[in-house]
Amino acid sequence: MIKEKVAMVTGSSRSIGKAVAIRLAREGYAVVMNSRQKSADVQAAIKEVAAFGHPVFYHQCDLGVTADRKRMVEDTMQAFGRIDLLVNNAGVGPKVRMDILETTEESMDFVMGVNVKGTFFLSQAVANIMLELKKKYPELPLMIINISSISAYTASTSRGEYCISKAGVSMITQLFADRLAEAGIPVHEIRPGIIETDLTAKVKDKYTPMIEGGLLPIKRWGQPEDIAQAIVTLANGGLSYSTGEVLNLDGGFHLRRL
Repeated sequence: MIKEKVAMVTGSSRSIGKAVAIRLAREGYAVVMNSRQKSADVQAAIKEVAAFGHPVFYHQCDLGVTADRKRMVEDTMQAFGRIDLLVNNAGVGPKVRMDILETTEESMDFVMGVNVKGTFFLSQAVANIMLELKKKYPELPLMIINISSISAYTASTSRGEYCISKAGVSMITQLFADRLAEAGIPVHEIRPGIIETDLTAKVKDKYTPMIEGGLLPIKRWGQPEDIAQAIVTLANGGLSYSTGEVLNLDGGFHLRRL
């Protein structure tokens, strides 16, 4: 088992996931990076994470595929011998947005397969490893953090499958928080709002005037680094007497205002 704490961050080749991986590496973690892209295509991101001098392991993995998830976990344990922090960040939206009266089973299966099934069963696999680690090293601080979305409670009828999947991630958080609490393994949820990434670039012109006009009490776009900071706060024990916590990183969007 290596001396560094090990963080597995899914969907970490870009955007929020990359920011999280970089910040955790800066905090001294060895990092397991993951995306569906080939390693050769994400070398720039890998180098950014590796720049802090701690081990980095990249695994090409489709979280919706059972064999891919299993291989990633097995390879991580073979390489590092431990997983201290799992950040379930990877997620997909529908390939084509459709009214819920037209949504196809194929689109539902695709989104739910990654966002819900992938998150659930990766958490299951890592949770079992963490329970074994706790038996050997009771004082080892271990944690799972799930990245959901304001879409967990905000209806978007043109992408219903995504909203349903993020609501599912919220329940996954509650289930694992309950199950793992007796072992001293907290599970938390971060619920981002409108975050400025390459994925939201195409709607920037739409949302910028809405934000400036009062859509959010905090009148700015969220940044990937905002999410990374929250994860470090949790991972460092900032909420030591809590599990199943939901952190709304949304500029105050969740407030009900008149």
